Amino acid sequence: MAGHSELTGQYLTFLLSGETYAVDGRAVQEIIQYSSMTAVPLMPDFVRGVINLRGAVVPVIDLQARLGGQITEFGNKTCIVIFDVSHDGEHTELGLMVDAVSEVIAITGSEIEPPPQFGGGLRRDFIRGMAKVGGRFVIILETDKALDIEEMADLVERAQNAS
Repeated sequence: MAGHSELTGQYLTFLLSGETYAVDGRAVQEIIQYSSMTAVPLMPDFVRGVINLRGAVVPVIDLQARLGGQITEFGNKTCIVIFDVSHDGEHTELGLMVDAVSEVIAITGSEIEPPPQFGGGLRRDFIRGMAKVGGRFVIILETDKALDIEEMADLVERAQNAS
């Protein structure tokens, strides 16, 4: 796990199925209200479609489904968090669909514990750590793993080949 000072920073918190998650705020470009998107055939469940963001085609990932949960039901607080992800020096915009965005909070590295060693239905490599903030646990995602473009592309290819 990274050193404590490397984990200190501003984190965007959001809800998925009643649980509070956080991501490093530096990777977040913007947050937009959910609006219609174009479905793309032959994609895994976690790829909900694409949106047009100022002329750019941005894939939208259902984060709850990507993390192994159910497909997100749209609600009046459903948001898409626009991320800048990089792979092999290439930058790509990616939208993450979440139930609701909460707030930006400061978390110090000393408040972050390593991910638990046991189950929970969430891949351990997707979790950077757990922080206790205001009496509640916040699951801090390891976005480099959870949003790994290459791994998601492999899953898309497998879904297409299975059809």
